[in-house]
Amino acid sequence: MNGEQTDLERRAARHAALADPARLQIVDLLETGDLSPLEMLARINIASNLLSHHLKVLERAGIVARSRSEGDRRRTYVSLLPDAADPTSGSIVLTTPRVVFVCTANSARSQLAEHLWRARSDVPAASAGTTPSPTVAPGAIAVAARHGLDLHDAAPKLLADIRHDDDLLISVCDNAHEALERTDLHWSVPDPVPANTADAFEKTYRHLARRIDGLLPHLAA
Repeated sequence: MNGEQTDLERRAARHAALADPARLQIVDLLETGDLSPLEMLARINIASNLLSHHLKVLERAGIVARSRSEGDRRRTYVSLLPDAADPTSGSIVLTTPRVVFVCTANSARSQLAEHLWRARSDVPAASAGTTPSPTVAPGAIAVAARHGLDLHDAAPKLLADIRHDDDLLISVCDNAHEALERTDLHWSVPDPVPANTADAFEKTYRHLARRIDGLLPHLAA
């Protein structure tokens, strides 16, 4: 009974947190990607102190979380926690002829995202880096193989060489997002390469799979 009551209280707190139009707007903004507080302020008409208050309410309710940028450590990114978004809201619809995933080295996160996307969608996909590595990380090849994806022939590419103006550009790396003048969406995905363990690459794979599955209902070719 105590467990049921705890779950009821958690659900009630979540509903209460979402009973404010500004907080609903914040959640809508985060449905397809992560944003820094400054990026949010550029998109919604709200004072910075009020935004801070709303984010704290959403954090306490277990709807959003903040993470420190791997690039500019002064910056944080806000993301929706798993299962926090309403999958039926459909508030954002994106149209694109191709999705391009970008990270710094194009050796792990963006390669995994590209091949995951191809396995799940008919919308074409590619990946690239801002400063590509010579080869794809062995850990990325290994985790892809465990999940039935083949990265053995994948090679890192420079974003400038493959980018088209009408691509939907998704950064999966804080450094790349902060280095580029524009990305359409940002996913703050931790880099598995420094740890270089099977568990780190597995967490990255699952993180990207969840993000892609969350984006697909919002995308049309």
